[in-house]
Amino acid sequence: MQFAGSHILSIAQFERPDVEHLFAVADRMQPYAHRRRVTKVLDGAILGAMFFEPSTRTRVSFGSAFNLLGGEVRETTGFEMSAIAKGESLYDTARVLSGYSDVIAMRHPQEGSVAEFAAASRVPVLNGGDGSNEHPTQALLDLYTIRKELAGRGIDQLRIAMVGDLRFGRTVHSLCKLLCLFDGIQVVLVSPAELRMPPAIVEQLRAAGHKVLESEVLEASIRHVDIVYSTRIQEERFSSQQEADLYRGRFRLNQSIYTEHCEPNTVIMHPLPRDSRVSARELDDDLNDNPNLAIFRQTDNGMLVRMALFALVLDVADQVDRHARDVNWYTGGRFDGL
Repeated sequence: MQFAGSHILSIAQFERPDVEHLFAVADRMQPYAHRRRVTKVLDGAILGAMFFEPSTRTRVSFGSAFNLLGGEVRETTGFEMSAIAKGESLYDTARVLSGYSDVIAMRHPQEGSVAEFAAASRVPVLNGGDGSNEHPTQALLDLYTIRKELAGRGIDQLRIAMVGDLRFGRTVHSLCKLLCLFDGIQVVLVSPAELRMPPAIVEQLRAAGHKVLESEVLEASIRHVDIVYSTRIQEERFSSQQEADLYRGRFRLNQSIYTEHCEPNTVIMHPLPRDSRVSARELDDDLNDNPNLAIFRQTDNGMLVRMALFALVLDVADQVDRHARDVNWYTGGRFDGL
């Protein structure tokens, strides 16, 4: 893959060496993401952050990653705050805003919309999620997290259970596609029958030689895995709140279930936000003190991966350290141990 100047729209763009190269660059971003060093390698560059669907972590993570490389961010959030509300096409929006930016990060509720936008853009576009289709940067940060959590064991031979809304969950769609680049993966897909992983993705996993089991029973499915990857019910994809409520809270993982059914070092992951309402709680708050709960390490790792993507797409990965200095403010040690 030629990163420089490329759109990042789909996991299908990546081969295994591309992922390994990206992760190597992400490793080199740690002093900057952890506020030990400051770099101005993107001084003067502008990120256009266009989020037409609600987002907290992804939007702020993209923006902060760009800021940490020395760039500036201009944001558009929600349709009502954009000219699209006046009938402007994605084509026109792309042509205009790509003239104001050096790179664009975009989220949109319609499948294929980010690729449509990118086709008209004059600068690289990074997909921050397009409907229930894909979320490539989340999958990359998830895999980076798995690599770190397994402490040098590597991704090959991974055992992973994906739990929850697998039909509409774009994060698990992209992660499954990414796992197809590796060898000997065992995947347990745990969901209600109505929210199963799309058959095309299941077949893609099997075609890659992976062992795939589909289940509707949580406890038996998490007994012999390295990773439990939980997802919330994607209520924004359902036709009504009532329909989403049929599935909310169906698979709840708490400390008691974890202790009884999981291996001692099983890592717990979630793309966030987790649904903490009483009717849901797919990951209970009583897991917060479990050292194997990796959900906040995931968000920290997202900074590293998105910084690496910006550095590669804008072709400055080999210049980051030349534009660096030590920080001169109190950082609080909040990244110690990561």
